[in-house]
Amino acid sequence: MPEETKGWRYRVFGPKKFWTQFALPLNLYLKRPRPDVFFTPTHYAPRFCPAPSVISIMDLSFFKFPEMFKKKDLVQLKSWTAYSVKNATKILTISQASKNDIIRYYKVPEEKVVVTYPGLGQKLATTETWKIMENTKKIKKKYGIEGDYILYVGTLQPRKNLSRLIEAFGKLKTQNLPAGRQGSKLKLVIAGKKGWLYEDIFQKVKDLDLEKYVIFTGFVPDKDLPALYQGAKCFVLVSLYEGFGIPVLEAMSLGCPVVISNVSSLPEVGGKAAIYVDPYSVKDIARGIKEALELNDADRQNLVKKGLEQVKKFSWEKCAKETLRVLEEAARRNV
Repeated sequence: MPEETKGWRYRVFGPKKFWTQFALPLNLYLKRPRPDVFFTPTHYAPRFCPAPSVISIMDLSFFKFPEMFKKKDLVQLKSWTAYSVKNATKILTISQASKNDIIRYYKVPEEKVVVTYPGLGQKLATTETWKIMENTKKIKKKYGIEGDYILYVGTLQPRKNLSRLIEAFGKLKTQNLPAGRQGSKLKLVIAGKKGWLYEDIFQKVKDLDLEKYVIFTGFVPDKDLPALYQGAKCFVLVSLYEGFGIPVLEAMSLGCPVVISNVSSLPEVGGKAAIYVDPYSVKDIARGIKEALELNDADRQNLVKKGLEQVKKFSWEKCAKETLRVLEEAARRNV
């Protein structure tokens, strides 16, 4: 969380148990002055809020893929989100695809839902070629990566479709690739922490006898990510569903070609700067990765250039301005 400033203060209070349903609404009612508007960056709003509320919904994956959630979490997500949506003055979301889903599943007016695209933080890349090479060499050694690799960055969970990605990667092992390289020399680097229901992902690697070729790094700190992106032959995100997909922007901003799903919000993020695949087809995922690996220098640079232009469409400054506009509009209703 950011440090406090003259116009930004924290107030920490309890009790922790049933905090959103009990402690938070009680504090909002009794503490003076009361807020002009209540904003939460999640889809959980307090019960009995005395001010207009603005909530945020990143995606509705729990509706589209309920089997990928634990039963207890699913019940809470559905019931609490439904209450928050019903009582919210405005709903913020991060893509047109997510907005369409919110309108469809919750039957809310289109004007109640506002898209505020995320952006990238501080620039991650360095322009000095020798620094890029040294950093990449050091980071590859840190995570035990040798030779060429394709990269995935994100949490290990079912909707990320990693089992099909691993199958597609296995198909590439036997294929001839540019400059006489064999697919079997490639590595697949999966960078991210374990989420939930991830056991099948590790089992898939064992079943396909790919332990020597698939590298699980675990959580990777931000300082290591630029070198991983810049050293990769391509970045791959073949999710079944995404609310947005910030790793796609990260990869493009660092000159790494991207192979992504042609579903949900990902075409909004990738624009014309990505290679698209059907995430339900192992064959098509393999085709997209091979296409990225076989790009000649001119085509690769052209795709990278398109990616750098695409990234410029998204910024946290735009997101902040639009969010502030929505909050001010909601606050005026409380006057």
